[in-house]
Amino acid sequence: MSHQRTHTGEKPFQCSQCDKDFPHKVYLIRHQRTQSGEKSHQCSQCDKAFSLSSDLKIHQRMHTGKKTYQCRQCDKTFSHKQVLIKHQRTHTGEKPYQCSQCGKAFSQNSHIKVHQRMHTRDKPYQCSQCGETFSQHINLISHNKMHTGKKTISV
Repeated sequence: MSHQRTHTGEKPFQCSQCDKDFPHKVYLIRHQRTQSGEKSHQCSQCDKAFSLSSDLKIHQRMHTGKKTYQCRQCDKTFSHKQVLIKHQRTHTGEKPYQCSQCGKAFSQNSHIKVHQRMHTRDKPYQCSQCGETFSQHINLISHNKMHTGKKTISV
C-alpha cells in the first residue's frame, strides 16, 4: 500500500506543528528534524552541522572535491545533482520558470526572481552610505566601489 500513495496522492502522515502532510512516515520524520532545528549530523572537517545525514553527505563533497554527477553531453562533472540539472539546461535550452506577468521564461528560479523585481519595482539592496537602492546585489556592489574609490578591472 505504501507505494500506491505515490499514485493516489494520499498523505496520511501530518506534522503536528505546521499541518503539512506526507505520504510516508520517513518523510514526516525528516521534516520534523528540520523543523525542530535539531542538527545531530556534525561535519568532521568544519563546524557545520545538519539535521539530515543526506545534507551532511552533500556538504562533505565540498571538502573532498568529489564530483559524482557527470553531464553526458560535455563530460563536465559536478558535486551536486541540482547543479548538474541546471547545467544541462544550457544544452537543452529548457526554461521551466515562466513569468506570470509577461510570459518571459528562464532556466533558473533565481533568474526569474530577479526579473520579477522589474515588475514589482522592488529594490531590496540598499547602500548603507547614501541610501540608494538596487534590485540586484551585484549593482549594489558596483555602486559601493564609487564610495570606496576601488576601480573595477575590465578584462
